[in-house]
Amino acid sequence: MTLKVLTPRRFADERGWFSETWNRARLEAAGVMVDFCQDNHSLSRAAGTLRGMHFQAPPFAQTKLVRCLRGRIFDVVVDVRRASPTFGQWRGIELSAEDGKQLLIPVGFAHGFLTLGPDCEIAYKVDAPYSAPSDGGFAWDDPAVGIEWPIGTAAVLSDKDRALPPLAELSVDFPYDGQPLGAFQEIAV
Repeated sequence: MTLKVLTPRRFADERGWFSETWNRARLEAAGVMVDFCQDNHSLSRAAGTLRGMHFQAPPFAQTKLVRCLRGRIFDVVVDVRRASPTFGQWRGIELSAEDGKQLLIPVGFAHGFLTLGPDCEIAYKVDAPYSAPSDGGFAWDDPAVGIEWPIGTAAVLSDKDRALPPLAELSVDFPYDGQPLGAFQEIAV
């Protein structure tokens, strides 16, 4: 599966707008076949809060559908499939409550985000339950990956994220589906 940016339709009038953020039938028609089992919601109070780079290792590896409910974030994915010709490469996109875009992140990609303002709320669906022994990640500022965060080196981090190793030290291996990391595929749903 490739990285997909889903833009749900919004039906607006003088009161505001309404949007279906997930519709299995419409997304299956667009080639998105995911059976989500858990919804997560986070609040990051300070601008410049960075959460990442995270993943869950097999057999609890997760596909994620991420959206910003309040504020703006810079959302990043990194290919962590060792057999992929794009292993260690990254892509980033801004998501905001205003634009309503959602990022579909397949298994085999680490994920992280940076808040671009205060009080950002993020919601994401996953297709496998959380498993503490499968929880993993690597350093957000690993120079071998070279993510160009829009803040430089001043990020608000958890102790856990501050202690993550470089990507090269990870022993986890994800299956490679034959599709290297490419550009985001945009889909209106």
